[in-house]
Amino acid sequence: MSSSIYGKLALTNLKNNRKTYIPYILTAILTVMMYYIMDALSRNSCISHPSLHMILVYARAVIFIFAVIFLFYTNSFLIKRRKKEIGVYNILGMGKRHIARMLTVETMVTAAVSIGAGIVFGIIFSKLMFLILLKILNYNINMDFEFSMVTLMYTLVFFLVIFLMTLVYNLFQIKLSNPVELLHGGSQGEKEPKTKRLLTVFGVASLGIGYFIAVTVDQPLAAINAFFIAVVCVILGTYALFTAGSVALLKGLRKNKKFYYQTKHFSAVAGMIYRMKQNAVGLANICILSTMVLVMVSTTISLYVGMEDVLETRYPREFEAKTNVSTKESDQALDRIVEEELANAGVKPKSMLRYHDGGMAALKQENGFALQEFGNYGADDVVEIWMIPLEDYNQMEGTKGSLGPDEAYVYSVGENWGKDTVQIGEQTFRVASELENMKIAPKDEQRLVDGYYIIVSDAGQIEEILRKTYEGSDMQPDWIEQMSTMDYRLTFDLEGNKEDCLKAMEAMEERIEGEVYCGFCESRELSRGEFYLLYGGLLFIGIYLGSLFLMATVLIMYYKQISEGYDDRERYQIMQKVGMSKREVRHSIRSQMLMVFFLPLVMAVLHITVAFGVITKLLAVLNLTNVPLFLICTVVTVIVFALFYGIVFSLTAREYYKIVN
Repeated sequence: MSSSIYGKLALTNLKNNRKTYIPYILTAILTVMMYYIMDALSRNSCISHPSLHMILVYARAVIFIFAVIFLFYTNSFLIKRRKKEIGVYNILGMGKRHIARMLTVETMVTAAVSIGAGIVFGIIFSKLMFLILLKILNYNINMDFEFSMVTLMYTLVFFLVIFLMTLVYNLFQIKLSNPVELLHGGSQGEKEPKTKRLLTVFGVASLGIGYFIAVTVDQPLAAINAFFIAVVCVILGTYALFTAGSVALLKGLRKNKKFYYQTKHFSAVAGMIYRMKQNAVGLANICILSTMVLVMVSTTISLYVGMEDVLETRYPREFEAKTNVSTKESDQALDRIVEEELANAGVKPKSMLRYHDGGMAALKQENGFALQEFGNYGADDVVEIWMIPLEDYNQMEGTKGSLGPDEAYVYSVGENWGKDTVQIGEQTFRVASELENMKIAPKDEQRLVDGYYIIVSDAGQIEEILRKTYEGSDMQPDWIEQMSTMDYRLTFDLEGNKEDCLKAMEAMEERIEGEVYCGFCESRELSRGEFYLLYGGLLFIGIYLGSLFLMATVLIMYYKQISEGYDDRERYQIMQKVGMSKREVRHSIRSQMLMVFFLPLVMAVLHITVAFGVITKLLAVLNLTNVPLFLICTVVTVIVFALFYGIVFSLTAREYYKIVN
């Protein structure tokens, strides 16, 4: 055969199969474009912030993995639809070697258009994405747009390898099939699937375990590990239930005579039972992708919209200065610098608190807290404790309390201590009073870890407890001395012009960290840019990847409609010949499509509803404790997604009706 004939055949085939190839090529172009943009952003030398750079690198890796899986998955739809056509070529005398050359030319054309257009659009829109990222970050950072030749080469090579792998897969499928199998390739899997009870039980059990973990976890730190375990269980359960549970459900509906023996139901249920074996994975994919979109978009929007709540949770007061080694000289220097810089800027402190404390992580036990300089504690057992001298407590709270050397006040940020004694290390104190509140720390049961304030009579007791804790450890002597010394803290809000307040905080931070031994500052305003970099980056990635997964969901829905349309066309034509009216056919089709395509959406909403509690705990790790805000963002995201899902369903259903009719 002439070499030119393969090119003509390839172009003719692509034109004749445009209903399936055009969406595939458009999707491939978008995937290439989105990978190029993310790779370019992650390699931008101006993005030097570690957290933002890490987020972009992880997002690039996600798109990398997604592109391989998704393009292979969509290619499987194409080759399945083409098997009958290829079988005809084979019967008419075209050998498999010639078919392989034709498929190679088709793949080359598809790859050239997809990769070429994807890179061109990537170069064009990467500037726009760069500007959108800067806008979301809401921070004046010095970034310049860069063209990366490395990104161009990586994108080109990476997607060429993917298309080459899909070609090898397609050729392998053709080589293993005989002409008869190819002619019936689109109709394979039409035997009634058996009810797989064990797989159904496994699906229910996996989903139940995932839901149980999501509902019962109550500690933010414990939620980190629990969430990933729950995700794995839910994914496995979803695939098992769609594969085996859906068949069991449909057979149960078939046994229900009142439901099954209705014109619009019996044909739909019977058709779905026979086809569910090959449709289950697609439906499960739609469900998982929909859940991912809902979770990513709702959480990242919540974090960004709730930025002020996040900052107030992380920094209860606008400014805090401290020295990790409290001495008379360092304490006086800290006070002096704060007073001078506030006066220079013309702003006043509000609700100022001064106090010494000795704090550390501890292991909560039955009667108190075990102190260790290091350790691998379970997330549920770790607490933070701060020991404060009575003198400082009285000064802060305006009280005149007194304590004996073996007495203490106890204040819990979360649940009350509720015991008569408290043991700290080797020393036991009688609880003289359990405090209901303290100015330095309001009650907050959403904290990452429980926090306890222990008020003792003398500062020397605190330093003795700290010394015994770190004494004999492997740390250097100067570190032991530093850790055994109390901190001195100065925390307050500011009154005055916003610019003057910011100027004062910048000046205090520079002087304290430069002039005071072990001096350190934290500020809500000075940290705002860091939080916008982190949470703005998360929002950008959430929307970016959400769009990518949404595109995948749309394409899977489209291919399912097209595939089922061709599979059902002959069946519905036969039904009309034996007396079924077009109206009854339309109702049957609508019943089938509604049951099949809205089931993944219902399951996705159920997944995110059950996971709502554990996600709120994860958001608490990121300092967002505003649960009502997250609830509103989740509900709005679900509503918008459901509307979009319905629109896409209507558009793809129209193609289905055209094919069937």
